Amino acid sequence: MREKWYEVLNASEVPSPCLLIYPDRVQENIHRMIHIAGGVERLRPHMKTHKMAELIRMQMEQGITKFKCATIAEAEMTAAAGADDVLLAYQPVGPNAQRVVQLARSFSKTKFSVIADDAEAIRALSAAFSKESPGIEVLLDIDCGQHRTGVSPGPKAVEVCRLIGSLAGLKAGGLHAYDGHIHDSDVAARTKNCEAAFAPVAVLRQQLLQAGLPVTRVVAGGTPTFPMHARRGDVECSPGTCVFWDAGYASNFADMDFLPAVVVLSRVISKPGANRLCLDLGHKSIASEMPHPRVRFLSLPDAKAVAHSEEHLVVETAQAEAFKVGDCLYGIPWHICPTVALHSEAVVVENGKAMQRWKIVGRERKLTI
Repeated sequence: MREKWYEVLNASEVPSPCLLIYPDRVQENIHRMIHIAGGVERLRPHMKTHKMAELIRMQMEQGITKFKCATIAEAEMTAAAGADDVLLAYQPVGPNAQRVVQLARSFSKTKFSVIADDAEAIRALSAAFSKESPGIEVLLDIDCGQHRTGVSPGPKAVEVCRLIGSLAGLKAGGLHAYDGHIHDSDVAARTKNCEAAFAPVAVLRQQLLQAGLPVTRVVAGGTPTFPMHARRGDVECSPGTCVFWDAGYASNFADMDFLPAVVVLSRVISKPGANRLCLDLGHKSIASEMPHPRVRFLSLPDAKAVAHSEEHLVVETAQAEAFKVGDCLYGIPWHICPTVALHSEAVVVENGKAMQRWKIVGRERKLTI
């Protein structure tokens, strides 16, 4: 095995900035994800991180059949890749309700479901699906502590579940509980907070069942908490970032043993002063919603960002003298999900060579629907 697994032997043929994807490492991450979950039937991976049909197919080849997405374009791409079961984890409002109808019509072999938390939005969804067969499953979105979307567990949640089951074109599909507010680095603290957040959801499930309301499934968690949810045995787990991993999760969740599988390729475009390098890795090439560091450069651990703009990143490093204009740098993004969305394609690296390109189809807001 090469010491510098990330280096591309034919990098001179690859323009920068760009994304490099390493399928062997992605495959290993999929295997580890399945192992942690306890089997493919426990998984409903989120595809918001990769947004690629090839990644859907790689997971399907390992037996995964259910997926979760955030946009209608992502749902369309996932269905077109052959997925059996796709959950749109985003309440459809306005014209999007009719777009979901068109989605279901266009991909009749795929079972679609959506989440919802608002009575009027649910009624609008019913109006859109009232003449459709077999209609669509709706999971009640539960606010388990993030306070972003969802209904708090309690009487109102029971009431909204009852509404879903009473309307034409809709079928109660269970509960969706995303605990994205839980990001403790300490495993014990993360486990404790995950249990505390999920406890009211478990109580709600029992209340619904006692009221004669079906709870077909509970979809819970994200990458940081899916190992905790996997131990429950009665929820579908929705990790996403772990197929690619990133520097942020590697720093914050050292207990999670995944491999960085996507790297940004950048080049030195100028040497503006002593101990400084200017790179072609601006805001438009790497996620920049967080403070620095926004990238961890492999083989250049002391690099410190001193300026960042749309197309330029200036770093300070004691090793600057060793670099010349045109030299390559490889970095792991701090936040991989929005970084991927900034690129239209990724260069596939196999056996150290750039071989082909995969389209990042799901980054678009609209495909055909």
